[in-house]
Amino acid sequence: MIHKETLEFLSTLATNNNKVWFDANKNLYQNAKENLIANAALFIKNISELDANIADSNLEAKACISRIHRDVRFSSNKQPYKNNFFIWLKAGGKKTENAGYFLQIEPGKSFIGGGVYMPMAPELQKIRQEIDYNFTEWQKIITNKTFLKTYTKGIQAPASLSRPPKGYDATNPAIEFLKMKGFFVVNYISDAELMDKNFAKNISKQLLNAKPLIDFINKSL
Repeated sequence: MIHKETLEFLSTLATNNNKVWFDANKNLYQNAKENLIANAALFIKNISELDANIADSNLEAKACISRIHRDVRFSSNKQPYKNNFFIWLKAGGKKTENAGYFLQIEPGKSFIGGGVYMPMAPELQKIRQEIDYNFTEWQKIITNKTFLKTYTKGIQAPASLSRPPKGYDATNPAIEFLKMKGFFVVNYISDAELMDKNFAKNISKQLLNAKPLIDFINKSL
């Protein structure tokens, strides 16, 4: 489970997002980080049992979590630390362009999901091509009752084109998906769910409901 102290650390960090406070409370961060790594290890174990691509990747828990430090070089937000923790489980590791499973931990704003957020142009083109060529399979995945029970809002994207992408006609039955610049699903979870003793087991089941989507995307790549 995610410890109450981990959520308290993130809440306090959000209102004290500066180096002086962080340096004075590094022990709280280390405890929260260890809790995060322990849960990431459980997710890897649970997901690997039903996803051979994750199992074959031999993922290391600490390599699947986000850094707490923000890159502020090109941002107007100069806060030095992130107010959340993020776990990525991808075949080949979090730095690959593959689709994968993800979990964000942030008090009152936590969520799980799967897919790919904003792939680079070559990968995006491959995914669009796969959707176009195998639209029947795509529709079967995204309309599946079990899939939609967990991910009620269906496929989401960080942004979409206003016009059809090059090479595709506006009358294409898949056009609304082909316009998307990313393909992912999200399900928000409560703090109580995070702190439940069966958290990793319950959330792993929900994450695996995104496996058909992840497999479809990765097949295209």
